[in-house]
Amino acid sequence: MKRLSALSIGMLFLLAIGLPLMAQAPSHIVYPPVRPVAGPQNPNVPTGILPTQFRQAYGFNRVPNQGQGQTIAIVDAYDDPNIASDLAFYANYFHFGPCNFTKVKLGSVQGQGWDLEESLDVQQACAIAPAANIVLVEAATNNDTDLYAAVQVATQAPYNATVVSMSWGEGEFNGEQQDDSYFCNITNGNGQPVTFFASSGDSGHGVGYPAASPCVVAVGGTQLTLSTTAALSNTLALRYGHEQAWSGSSGGVSAYESQPSYQNPACATWSVSQRCVPDISSVAFNVPVYDTYSYGGWVTVEGTSISSPDWASFLTLVNSLRASGGQGPLSQAAYDLYQVYYSGNYNNDFHDITTGDNGSCGSQCNAVTGYDLVTGIGTYQANTLYVPLVAATN
Repeated sequence: MKRLSALSIGMLFLLAIGLPLMAQAPSHIVYPPVRPVAGPQNPNVPTGILPTQFRQAYGFNRVPNQGQGQTIAIVDAYDDPNIASDLAFYANYFHFGPCNFTKVKLGSVQGQGWDLEESLDVQQACAIAPAANIVLVEAATNNDTDLYAAVQVATQAPYNATVVSMSWGEGEFNGEQQDDSYFCNITNGNGQPVTFFASSGDSGHGVGYPAASPCVVAVGGTQLTLSTTAALSNTLALRYGHEQAWSGSSGGVSAYESQPSYQNPACATWSVSQRCVPDISSVAFNVPVYDTYSYGGWVTVEGTSISSPDWASFLTLVNSLRASGGQGPLSQAAYDLYQVYYSGNYNNDFHDITTGDNGSCGSQCNAVTGYDLVTGIGTYQANTLYVPLVAATN
């Protein structure tokens, strides 16, 4: 097995594997990342930030598209036999209507603690992009060989996803750059570019892979407070209150990956040569999931497992809007997001997270004005951020 870096053992929560495309390395075991929040749970009633409140907080309720014509893939491990019925219940409960869902089962082993992760991922995609084609590819096992095989299945015919969410990772390791070939310059079966999102991790300061890959958009986490939890009579109203860095959100400077040009000067305070993680962030705390396989109903969760499918779903909306205007999917989404950061419209399109931390390591652990190694360039104001991304020429 590859040796884990000096990240805390808690980084195992988000542990997927780096598998070189050319010379395969031994498999690593991958652990499911999402976890229930501490405290009492009520399986009969959803608690936390409900999907309608989430949409109104970040402005998804003002995006004139629901993802139609696009495919978002979720890659996880093992089979959840209840996933389709749980998703149908979730969609009906929150009045989204039936989402377009396909499960691709690559193995026969069930559960293994991954059903909560799968339920979270597909339900978040359904809440944000309810008209998209949502494809869950269940890797046969939780080792790197099978997970990377699942990634490849997701992007090729007949599924042809243009966006892939991966809520898993591992501590960095020497030689991880070989694994980048799974994510760099990938096109789907239709010849369209594919964008990969990965959770940054849930163990505080530290860098994991594949989030460290410069060909993956790394997603950190925040703790969101709504301006109000009361029902809003205006469906286009917003309820964003404020955010701070979620204490578990992993990030830092990569020990192995070179810095992509678009990160300079954003993260020059910490490095001008090495990849900085994360790129962006979204809420990673207090979100309800419906899972009957292991939890018998509703469970409220935390983790950057939430924020990766959320951002992937947002890009699915962007790609759908681009398609309606005769454009193809974004081919360099990370570059385009940083261009918004450098533009004069940054504070109009992003929430800059300036408070909170993920450890006691000094400046690298603190959320600050502008880019930081906890929340990246911040969280989306979806109702305005989609505009420059739809207009991007790549």
